[in-house]
Amino acid sequence: MSKTFLSNIDGKNSVMKQKILGLCINDGDYSLADLSKELGTSIPTITKLVGELLEDGLLEDMGKIGTNGGRRPSIYGLNPSAGYIVGVDIRRKFISYAVTDFKGTLVDYQEQLPYSVQNSEESFRELCDFINEHLKSNGIAPEKVLSYGFNLTGRVNNETGYCFSYFLGEDKPIASVLEDKLGKPAFVENDSRAMTYGEYICGVANTERNMLFINVAWGLGMGMIVDGKLSYGKSGFSGEIGHFPLLNNDQICHCGKTGCLETGASGSAAYRIFMEKLNEGRTSTLSEKFNKGEQIHIEDIIDAVKEEDVLAIEVIEEIGTTLGRATAGLINLFNPELIVIGGSIASTKEYLLLPIKSAIQKHSLNIINSDTTIKFSKLGKKAGAVGSCMLSRSKLLGLL
Repeated sequence: MSKTFLSNIDGKNSVMKQKILGLCINDGDYSLADLSKELGTSIPTITKLVGELLEDGLLEDMGKIGTNGGRRPSIYGLNPSAGYIVGVDIRRKFISYAVTDFKGTLVDYQEQLPYSVQNSEESFRELCDFINEHLKSNGIAPEKVLSYGFNLTGRVNNETGYCFSYFLGEDKPIASVLEDKLGKPAFVENDSRAMTYGEYICGVANTERNMLFINVAWGLGMGMIVDGKLSYGKSGFSGEIGHFPLLNNDQICHCGKTGCLETGASGSAAYRIFMEKLNEGRTSTLSEKFNKGEQIHIEDIIDAVKEEDVLAIEVIEEIGTTLGRATAGLINLFNPELIVIGGSIASTKEYLLLPIKSAIQKHSLNIINSDTTIKFSKLGKKAGAVGSCMLSRSKLLGLL
């Protein structure tokens, strides 16, 4: 794509172009008249700006739409062939990545590629090579990529580009290392927040403008959409629900404190509780594996739930009840229209959801919780990578 206003987004016209693209991202295709009305700007001005966006290759003419009479207006929308957006979801022992076109349609998704990112600049540079080699092997030219997004666990400051789970030093924010290596804009983000944005743009959210996404995986995280905007907080670290001091279980969290919600409502909590019960002599379909001294993983426990293992179900119900109590507090505090449950533990479905709902009914105010819908993630395992694409595109356009 030729040089566009994205190279310099200062100035009144550029701001208006950003707003036009933002409307197309959130609401789909528009006619000139509708854009004029939405933005409170004259049709001649909108016509000029849309014309420039067409020349830049960011918008395309979608053709005429039918009306009840008179001339049929043209409608305009994002041009899918403007370029690719790549989102990378980094986990402890693997990565997953998604590629979307500029309009947001998923064109490639690779899940759980074995790769362990180390806490070094060289490891992140090698990760860039690893990703681009996979892109090439799947017919996607890296030179056609407009921007990259990277999800990381833990505390991520998306403005400075630092991630404190992978701290490379005061002078080396991860985003800068990635951008230097890739030669394209690169953005880093907390994984739960990326999942939240992905679900909001591409998932179960419809007209809701206030949404909470709870990421129940090995850890416990949360993202918030408040009045249609992704919430970051002052330092970019909002959503640390896993470290809400709710419990009196004397369990030491990995953050070093006790009483964190994550120690009673997460995959790591489920694993600890399950193993404690096996040590107490409780039986399970995993007992034979346990008695042989073989390693049991959280994935084994999730699979046991799906096979209706009584002990595994009991454990998931226990963490669901704890999470439901915390969720009741969130409902009382935020009064959200929608709460989405995602992450690997969400694959246990109703075994997790029923105790959550029961605890919400017990602990939240009825006049408030009646307005809140609870759903499972629509994107599932893809939420992180797809969300990273959506975030990267929005940040590229200066919308976040």
